[in-house]
This record gives sequence, C-alpha cells and structure tokens, in this order.
Amino acid sequence: MRSIWNGAISFGLVSIPIKLVNATENHAISFRQIHTEDGGRIRYRKFCELEDREVTGQEIGKGYEDADGTIIPITDEDLSSLPIPTAKTIEIVAFVPEDRIDPLQMDAAYYLAAGGAPAAKPYTLLREALKRSNKVAIAKYALRGRERLGMLRVVGDAIAMHGLLWPDEVRAPEGVAPDTDVTVRDKELDLADALMDTLGEVDLEDLHDEYREAVEEVIAAKASGKTPPEAPAPERGGKVLDLMAALENSVRAARESRGEEPEEEARVRSLPQRGTSRSSPKETGGKKSTSTAKKKTASSPRKSASKTSQAEKKATTKSTAKATTKKTPAKKSPAKKTTSRKRSA
Repeated sequence: MRSIWNGAISFGLVSIPIKLVNATENHAISFRQIHTEDGGRIRYRKFCELEDREVTGQEIGKGYEDADGTIIPITDEDLSSLPIPTAKTIEIVAFVPEDRIDPLQMDAAYYLAAGGAPAAKPYTLLREALKRSNKVAIAKYALRGRERLGMLRVVGDAIAMHGLLWPDEVRAPEGVAPDTDVTVRDKELDLADALMDTLGEVDLEDLHDEYREAVEEVIAAKASGKTPPEAPAPERGGKVLDLMAALENSVRAARESRGEEPEEEARVRSLPQRGTSRSSPKETGGKKSTSTAKKKTASSPRKSASKTSQAEKKATTKSTAKATTKKTPAKKSPAKKTTSRKRSA
C-alpha cells in the first residue's frame, strides 16, 4: 500500500519512524456529468482571472484571501516548516481507556507502518504496551495543512490511527430529542428487549452494499441494451397506532425468520374484519349468532366430543334404569298368582 505521509511517532523520548497508509477505501460508483441532449461530457476548466486563460494543475497553488480581498500565497514549504512539533511527528500526549472516546469524534482511519528495520523494535514495544494496558493513545499530528487529533489502537499486529474531530467540532444535540413527555411502560421495554435478543448479533463480514450491486445491475443492463430491473412495489401500510402490537409482530416475524417457535408473549390476537362484522348483523333477544356458535364449535372440537360422549352415557344409564323398572313388576305378579292357587287348594 502506498504511503500518504512520512514521519515519526513521538513516544516520550522514543522516536518511531512510520509511514501513514489509508486503512479504508471507497467502493462507491462514481458518475460523470453529461449533456442530457447529446450525452457529451461536461468538463470544468480552470481559468486565471488576470490572464483569462486555462491553466494546468502544475500552475495551481494555495492562497489565503484576506478580509480586504487580498490573496496571500502559501507554499508547501511554508506549511512544512511550521514552528510546531507535530509538523512531521505524531506526538502522543496521553493514554486513556477506549470508552472515553466519543464515537461522534471518529474520522478517517489509517495504518501506521514501521519505517524500516530500525523502527521494528520501538514499533513492537508501543504495540505490546497498548495491548497490555487495554488503553488507546491520544496524539496530535499535522496533515493536509492543519493540525489534527488522533487515536492510536492495536488492530491485529499493526497499529491503527483514527483521526478525531476536536471536541469543539462536535455539535450538541440541541432540539433533536422529542420535546414532549413520553411514558414507556415496562411491558413495552420487555418486548423491545425480546426483539433485540431475537435479532441477535451479526457478523459484519456478511454485510455488503446492496445499493451498489443494484446500480451495477442497472449499468450492465443498459450497456447490453436490456431493460433495467424494476424495483418491487412498496408494501402499503397504514400508520402504526398500537406500539405493543407492532413490537409483538416484530418479535414474532424475527423468530419465524430464524426458524423458532413464537412464544406466548409474541402472539397477537387478530381482530375481526370489518367486512364480516357488517355482513352478519347481530341477533336480538339475547340469542348468539350462528357464526359465533360455529366459531366456538370449530375452536373446541375436544370439548364437543366429550360433551357428546357424556350425553350418550347419560342416555344409556337412563334407558337401563327404565328397563329395570319395567321388569321388576313382572316378576312380582307370578308370585301373587301362585299364592292364590295354594289357598284355593
């Protein structure tokens, strides 16, 4: 990787020659400006106001515009010889826990490469010291015409530096939070926690830029004379009026997508459709509607079966009792007749 800055790390009285290398790269698709009528390229040309002619990049330098409009030329030599220690040095000023750094201050990331064999020993010493202390180094350095703040930390076997914004460059979040009093119930927090647990963690290596891939498909289709793919129609959804129902639906959908059985707390009772309620008017006189009776019968088949079996048992018992009652007098009548015959004899 090509270095963009050469200097040294100042670690107390230890000086470590290093090279600054970009740690990130941009994969975004860049477009050119064209004339929509004929597709011609739109180019910007740089003209000198005094000579009224186009100038090349080698002829362009830097200048500061004073309050009265006067331009003061500033050369690279002027900036490289500034009377500050960070002109060519990353000066470590403190070591702090990593959680002391506000993520809002994070800026561009760089790798610090050891500048030659003599830098290997002090470079490794600083890396191992950062590892054992579980801290990061706060440093000051100058890059691209201004002094900056940086944070040094260990990434694998290398030392990385994150550019940091100065504290006064981070704006306070005034007027961002809701200005109304909102009460969040414990049940809502429990469902939010359940949703967070269900979604779980993700391996950042599995994430990719789907927007860039879609743009590449459009470019490839148009280059081959084909029709670009159309975006799917967005789902029409109304406003979420019930936060609890939305959370429960989210938990249930997340669990189903992971192949898990939805728990009791994630179930949502569905309301009857408006069309059904209008088409079946309520019956008067305290009678239940036929549709309600059918729902109850369909929802509890076991209860219906048990009631039927109990009714059959009762009917069998009653019929047996009646049969027994009828047979009893028939047995007594012959006994009476036999007695009367004996007396007559």
